Amino acid sequence: MTERQRILIVEDEPLIAMMLEDFLDALDRDVAGTAETVTAALELVNAGGVDAAILDVNLRGGEKSWPVADALAAAGIPFVLATGGDVLADDHRNRPVLSKPFTMDGVEKALDSL
Repeated sequence: MTERQRILIVEDEPLIAMMLEDFLDALDRDVAGTAETVTAALELVNAGGVDAAILDVNLRGGEKSWPVADALAAAGIPFVLATGGDVLADDHRNRPVLSKPFTMDGVEKALDSL
């Protein structure tokens, strides 16, 4: 039996984070952790046990998730950028994008593309 892929969710809206958690469970993936801020996300990345991530580009208070994207890239952990059409940072412009509003099919396709 193969281990289920562990996905980090970086999302500042609790209802959206819960929806993504439900989607991941339905898609036979585990949640490696959920973070609402860059600091919390970086702690989870540094703790290990993350196979891939879904990063909301814009977090609360104008915070951007680029430091998390940089840390994941440096660790060789694939990720998808969740956005409603935001301008992407040059270093991550070629990363897979998950467009809002999310659907389970969209989440599955984005993660399968990693």
